[in-house]
Amino acid sequence: MSIAEMSMLIHSGIMSPVEIAESVFDAIARHPDKAIFTALTKDRALTEAKAAAKRVAENRSLGWLDGVPVAWKDLYDIEDMPTPAGSDILRNATPAKRDAGVVDLLRQAGMVAIGRTNMSEFAFSGIGINPHYGTPHNPRSTDVPRVPGGSSSGSAVAVAAGLVPVAIGTDTGGSVRIPAALNGIVGYKASSGRYTTDGVFPLATSLDTLGPLCRSVQDAIWVDAAMRGATRPDVMRSPAPEGAIEIVVPENAVFDGAEPGVVKAFEAAIARLEKTGAKIVRLRIPAFEAITDLVKSRGALVTAEAFALHRERLSGPQADGIDPRVVARIRLGGNIAMADYIEILNTRRRLTKETEALLAGRLVAMPTVAHVAPAIEPLLQDDDLFFATNGKTLRNTGFGNFLGWCGVSIPCGTGDAGMPVGLLLSGAAGEDDKVLGAALRWEETVRG
Repeated sequence: MSIAEMSMLIHSGIMSPVEIAESVFDAIARHPDKAIFTALTKDRALTEAKAAAKRVAENRSLGWLDGVPVAWKDLYDIEDMPTPAGSDILRNATPAKRDAGVVDLLRQAGMVAIGRTNMSEFAFSGIGINPHYGTPHNPRSTDVPRVPGGSSSGSAVAVAAGLVPVAIGTDTGGSVRIPAALNGIVGYKASSGRYTTDGVFPLATSLDTLGPLCRSVQDAIWVDAAMRGATRPDVMRSPAPEGAIEIVVPENAVFDGAEPGVVKAFEAAIARLEKTGAKIVRLRIPAFEAITDLVKSRGALVTAEAFALHRERLSGPQADGIDPRVVARIRLGGNIAMADYIEILNTRRRLTKETEALLAGRLVAMPTVAHVAPAIEPLLQDDDLFFATNGKTLRNTGFGNFLGWCGVSIPCGTGDAGMPVGLLLSGAAGEDDKVLGAALRWEETVRG
């Protein structure tokens, strides 16, 4: 059920927030996948649900989100609970003294906190495998257990499995949009600075952003407003097609090695958009190759900043308690010299400016991920396959993170094994309202 549907039931008196919260916990208890949540906040949720029910009954609702359940990725501070960030070594960390900034803002909007969702350890993988808390299985798979995508793995699965209408993730290299695409739901990555990151466990502060995973663009817009502290959404639908913003489809990089089924689903969605009058422009975006070359010559920005964050953990006994694959990737950041790091930042600024000039206000559309969700077992058995798949999974979304883009992943069809494919609609930093408005207008066309 979407937020919009659930809100209608609450405010029409058909269902009580308490009934909804109790049904959520009952569904979680009955669900066979026990790796979706790392912790539940049942006492808090029922207290919040009762307060919401009282407000609605007394005709003083806080708005359309009042009484609606929400789940939180395991790196958001929740008062009186540890913040493990998907890691076993922080399972018993000192409890947070207060809620993270956005957790508190959604509480003020009346939302009911259900619990913490699983994630890739320290948010450092686009695959979603976690050896400590288990790996949530992609609920769309009908053949073999498939990855959920990461790092907001449990957040995506909790929504895709119908357990909650929305879960809040983070996105440093694609960690909201990737699992949204692989699970067939909507994922919105905001521009840096749109929300407060107070109380959110970091990965790479130059790249970290936040965003919701939900069932529709409308839901994302409602939650976005609350995460900014707004009392109502202010995003406008894009104007009629003849006056709409142009959509750029990159001719380079994003289709390299893409599965035929992914390309077919994406191109079918683009054809539907053209049929409705949207103007599609295909051109090369030079920054994509430049970013790839920069990573090869200087190293990855995310790795450099992750190493600075975790350096002490990796130099002591705690390293033995961290997923070896995470350790291996983070330690690569120790090879990046200060001069290289500064050059990466300078190049990022230059490429961002050049690309914004090239796009000139146009939006960009590409496959969110070049493949559908792969099977879990082969990745567990082969480290080389894991690292290669992880790199490919993060590639398309990672371009946007480096350039500061905001973006929305919308389901656009299915590929191999009937698994979901996502279309990623992106805009330059600060163009969130434009991207969300365009996504709202075109969502039904993209879905087909």
